[in-house]
Amino acid sequence: MKYGSVCSGIEAASVAWEPLGWQPIFFSEIEPFPSSVLSHHWPQVPNLGDMTKFKEWPYGPKSVDLLVGGTPCQSFSVAGLRCGLDDQRGNLALIFARMADHLRPRWIVWENVPGVLSSNGGRDFGAILGALQELGYGWAYRILDAQYFGVPQRRRRVFVVGYLGDWRFAAAVLFERESLRGNPKASPKEKKDIAKCLTRGIAQRLDPETETMIAFAQNSRDEIRFEGGHGKRTGALSHGGGKPGQGYPAVVGKVGVRRLTPTECERLQGFSDGHTLVIHRGRAAADDPRYKALGNSMAVPVMRWIGKRIAEVERILVS
Repeated sequence: MKYGSVCSGIEAASVAWEPLGWQPIFFSEIEPFPSSVLSHHWPQVPNLGDMTKFKEWPYGPKSVDLLVGGTPCQSFSVAGLRCGLDDQRGNLALIFARMADHLRPRWIVWENVPGVLSSNGGRDFGAILGALQELGYGWAYRILDAQYFGVPQRRRRVFVVGYLGDWRFAAAVLFERESLRGNPKASPKEKKDIAKCLTRGIAQRLDPETETMIAFAQNSRDEIRFEGGHGKRTGALSHGGGKPGQGYPAVVGKVGVRRLTPTECERLQGFSDGHTLVIHRGRAAADDPRYKALGNSMAVPVMRWIGKRIAEVERILVS
């Protein structure tokens, strides 16, 4: 399987799919630090930069079998301004569809935050799916949570899989017979103290954007910003910081809140230790860009599961 990756980041897709023997043909990433990670791990794969200039790239129809990308989520996030497709970043989702029309891969895989489902009353997501359908792609979508794929974080994301010509092949990738029976197991009894202090002065809440747990320090009168925060009094357990208001990844312990290390964040996303510890601008990468790149990445085990499912459908189709 040959694939092209856009909004590549630090390439969770390639890490996930290398064991399958799949081959990346090109990347598309404009951020400097993720680009350094790409050139370190995959020096033979061209990074073509700005995805909006795809018609200038030396690739045409059928040059790749699969197109994958997680276009920017900020415009669809429930924590953002919800500009949707009117935002330049949100409009990259439609650029992704135009790329599919230009390259005509058999498969497409697109990822975003669950907020895309309700953006503009659901019309934005409908426009994206409608565009794919007009291009001849049958599609299926599903929310997958990384915690059920072997990593210790709750990270829910929408995944759209499309197949050129038949929606049943896309559906076969994402849907499992057990999930369609209508008799799911009962959820564990909710405990009132789950969101209370784990230790004195430490509490948690759920981040509506990333749907990951947020830890914050507090006293009897007000919340306090813990070390590493950037103007906001919280820090996400699994979302990288660097921009004002994001904070740093943090973990709750018996002695209080501490910042997660970049290595721990790599493990949370399913990367090997040191994946983001590369030479950037002539020196070893600092922590801040590593946090940000990991927070923006897909979870490797989820992408590996999707890849295995696609490979199995391909095997059945060929046989």
